[in-house]
Amino acid sequence: MTTPIVEAELPQWPPVHAARDPFAPLDEAERPHYDGPVRQVRLPNGTTAWLVSRHADVRQLLRHPAFSADFTRAGFPLLRPLPPAETRDTRGNFIQMDGAEHSRLRRMLTAEFMIKNVRRIEPLIQRTVDEALDDLAAAGPPADLVSTFALPLPSMVICHLLGVPYADHDFFQARSRTLLDRKTPTERLIREVAELRDYLRALIDTKRAHPDGADDLLGRLIRERIEPGELDVEELVGMALLLLVAGHETTANMIGLSVLLLTRDGRFTTLRDEPDQAPGVVEELLRYLSIVRTGLFRAATEDVEVGGQLIRAGEGAIVLISLANRDAAVFDDPERFDPYRQAHQQVAFGFGVHQCIGQPLARAELRIALVALARRFPQLRVTASPQELSTRQHSVVFGLDTLPVTW
Repeated sequence: MTTPIVEAELPQWPPVHAARDPFAPLDEAERPHYDGPVRQVRLPNGTTAWLVSRHADVRQLLRHPAFSADFTRAGFPLLRPLPPAETRDTRGNFIQMDGAEHSRLRRMLTAEFMIKNVRRIEPLIQRTVDEALDDLAAAGPPADLVSTFALPLPSMVICHLLGVPYADHDFFQARSRTLLDRKTPTERLIREVAELRDYLRALIDTKRAHPDGADDLLGRLIRERIEPGELDVEELVGMALLLLVAGHETTANMIGLSVLLLTRDGRFTTLRDEPDQAPGVVEELLRYLSIVRTGLFRAATEDVEVGGQLIRAGEGAIVLISLANRDAAVFDDPERFDPYRQAHQQVAFGFGVHQCIGQPLARAELRIALVALARRFPQLRVTASPQELSTRQHSVVFGLDTLPVTW
């Protein structure tokens, strides 16, 4: 029989004390409050939610159809206030949809991000990496790896694929950070989301007016989905917004943290000397770093037992993929970074129908970028300790603000 929980005693999520070690998903002293069996936590708005951190429980919940990704559902856990309904435009944002509507929009993008298609564009990724490395060489030494390499690289790639002018990167990168920062005031969030949607709508309108332009993803969706009436413009705006933000923020933060980790552990030259090991190294980096640290959020639509705990309809659940990726029941010595580990059971991209659609692209970018960086700058080293670096503690996607390097 479950012992009743006194809500005043519940641990707060997110934690009060941020981990000073950028490789630690939680402060060591606070981790026991969150790691282990399914348990309740208190959110900043005073509501409660179930925290799920074991690998098996995470996979069970994320593949169960009774857990909704729709943030407007009753009981959905929120870390920041929900903007007024009249200011929200979620059309096209399929990662926060369920069922048939989610499947309809996601299916339109599936072929674009399949492994075979990503392999086809690997020469483009390699050229973009080489250009970014030239810019890094011109900037230093010393240089900031984040602003000169880690951020521009995936931004240029996703811009090329979507058909978004990279010349506008300052505009969308700044607003992307606003969207992902849970401390952003509601009024600013509303304004900058609207600015991004206006920008993308204007771009789509231009492409519709000139259908013989470049063969990019937005152009193809206009011809193949909008013109036949399968998709409306506002849905495409929302899809483009999602891909633009997620397409550069996640990979950029992974590159920075990966370089910090590999140079700290003396593993950086492994990528230069053993490039065939790079795919496995990337999987272990994804497992160990797990940059979505505040969790994936769901609301139960019916009563479901997860890990021996009954989660009732209308209750919220938070899935900690960062702790699932350090579950000792699945990964031997999980707190140790091992570039030769077989880490294919990692869930850094989520699991189930909502797992990241762009993961083949992210893997390719990481692999190509890290190998090329190690070959071009084999003596690269970070000039600050991990604890001295400023990190994005309040962002949905964890990462480094800067990474000072020399060579």
